[in-house]
Amino acid sequence: MSKADQPKTRIEKDSLGEVHVPIDAHYGAQTQRAVLNFPVSGLRLPRHFIRAMGLMKHACAHSNVQLGLLDKTIGDAIQRVSLDVAEGLYDEHFPVDIFQTGSGTSSNMNANEVIARLATQQCGTLVHPNNHVNMGQSSNDVFPSCMHVCAALLVSEQLLPSLEHLALTIEAKAASVQGITKTGRTHLMDAMPITLTQELMAWAHQIRVSHQRLAYGLTNMTALAIGGTAVGTGINTPPEFGQRVCDLLSTLSTCDFYPNANLCAAVSSQDTAVEMSGHLKTLAVGLMKIANDLRWMNSGPLAGLAEISLPAVQPGSSIMPGKVNPVIPESISMACAQVMGNDTTITVAAQSGNFQLNVMMPVIAYNLVQSIEILANGAQILADNAISHFTVNTENIDANLRANPVLITALNKMIGYDKGAEIAKIAFKEKRAIFDVAKEMTDIDEATL
Repeated sequence: MSKADQPKTRIEKDSLGEVHVPIDAHYGAQTQRAVLNFPVSGLRLPRHFIRAMGLMKHACAHSNVQLGLLDKTIGDAIQRVSLDVAEGLYDEHFPVDIFQTGSGTSSNMNANEVIARLATQQCGTLVHPNNHVNMGQSSNDVFPSCMHVCAALLVSEQLLPSLEHLALTIEAKAASVQGITKTGRTHLMDAMPITLTQELMAWAHQIRVSHQRLAYGLTNMTALAIGGTAVGTGINTPPEFGQRVCDLLSTLSTCDFYPNANLCAAVSSQDTAVEMSGHLKTLAVGLMKIANDLRWMNSGPLAGLAEISLPAVQPGSSIMPGKVNPVIPESISMACAQVMGNDTTITVAAQSGNFQLNVMMPVIAYNLVQSIEILANGAQILADNAISHFTVNTENIDANLRANPVLITALNKMIGYDKGAEIAKIAFKEKRAIFDVAKEMTDIDEATL
């Protein structure tokens, strides 16, 4: 590479010395060190986390100005830039890999440096990333607080509405298929009948209970570590700082945030993230169950159950013409598997709270955000592209129901289990309707049968 082709850089300084930083980058020395130190995955903290970081820095600057600790000109500039960061105007200047320093210090300093540089340009006064943007804060309370803010807003704004939409969609479909009775199945084998409405309402109940669990978990997620600073004791910040920040964050968003009752616990542990991830995993289990039911019910169209026909959204094979596959349930199942894996990662990472600090917070944040996001999107897609538009193949359902020998169970109290088993075996062997065999082998009148 010729000298003319080499990337242009500027020199920035931090406590370790000079660093060459890309000339157009808004970040500074500490962010550049992180870029060089952690070329692990290419995965960066998601847009929603950067939004939370911008809101947090805005609220902190506002509180420091109100407390008389931060010059108003500098504080106002920090607030303006922080909101721009929250809106996504500078996402390309947040390049740090998620596999970084476990406290998230690199990402916190990334935000501090970007905001400080832009605020300096706006107000014409030197804004320092630590002294001004990070005033009254530590990465140790900022990063977990941003994680909570990000997750809480995603659950409140995206996941809960998506689940409500899915539940309503299932309930509407259940209402539209009233009167259709089908063969129930246990162990994938024919069992007693159930109405299609009852089957769908069971799905809706699963979704609504998951909605309740997540709404409950949201109350714990809105408790923040901010104000705890380095180890939860609140050194270098006034006692009322955390409450002021939470009050403003509540005004800026859809959630009611409040300082954690024990800031030492909030800084040192990630139990709330584990709790929320557990609720997300439970939802994923339920969604996968529904997706698999849809796949079985749609199977065929000739050699399977063929109880329903899912919408044909794309060709199913590159070699078999005319084949159409249940791709929407398959997609949802994969998303659910990812959430289950994310839960394991979060659980292991949350155990790494050694003494006063958890040191795996970035990977917890990344996986928690991803789980919420893909479940919210998946629930919406499942509702709109599968459940709302599937059609019912009543002829197949009725034929299977008539041939089901397990229907004899309804006569257990009248003829006993053993006689019922004998009738069921004959009906199955001779491929006859259970009604006809029972009529021959019992003295029960036709109307009762």
